[in-house]
Amino acid sequence: MSQDQIALFTQKAEAVSAVVRRVASLEDAFAYTVDICLSKDACQLLMSGCEGAISDEAAELCVAKSSERVIAAPDLPDHHFARLAGAAEKAGITLIADGLRNHLAGIDIGFAVADLGLAETGTVVLDSSSEDLRLSTMISEINVIVLPLSRLRVGGAEAEDELLSMMRKVPNYLAFITGASRTADIERVLAIGVHGPLELHILLLEDA
Repeated sequence: MSQDQIALFTQKAEAVSAVVRRVASLEDAFAYTVDICLSKDACQLLMSGCEGAISDEAAELCVAKSSERVIAAPDLPDHHFARLAGAAEKAGITLIADGLRNHLAGIDIGFAVADLGLAETGTVVLDSSSEDLRLSTMISEINVIVLPLSRLRVGGAEAEDELLSMMRKVPNYLAFITGASRTADIERVLAIGVHGPLELHILLLEDA
């Protein structure tokens, strides 16, 4: 891993609207994630009836359902999850690791650690065989993905052996994530966040 690779990855990722930052530790990554979550409005879940005149009791329920901030961090090792949970709890944020099917109306932040990074395209690769991890990277409004610099490669050719090793697992689902979700299917107008997160934040972890 060279400074040129880091610069290339950053350039390519930012070209597709990803936010790239360098962090010195996972604690810094956890703090960054909590700060991002606090700075955004909570995902709004409008239940049937909340748009009209309702009783005081029902109004309280509508507020409760729309004000909770949620971070999902599936597949994070227990000791790392506990540290992120501590930071989230202090900030009044709910942290979940599983059961994401119960949160399909929206998750504020999806947090994950990448298995590989590909500098040529600014892509992060995740072994997303876990359904909860797949959901986390698809239904969150903001994705925060930590990329340890020791896992940064020039491109797919250099990472071929590692990619094949992950592909041989059963079941297998590899996710190649480049930038935030975007589509131009509707009248060729570019829309962000239609099929996935509105924002992708990549935190380059100084581990090498």
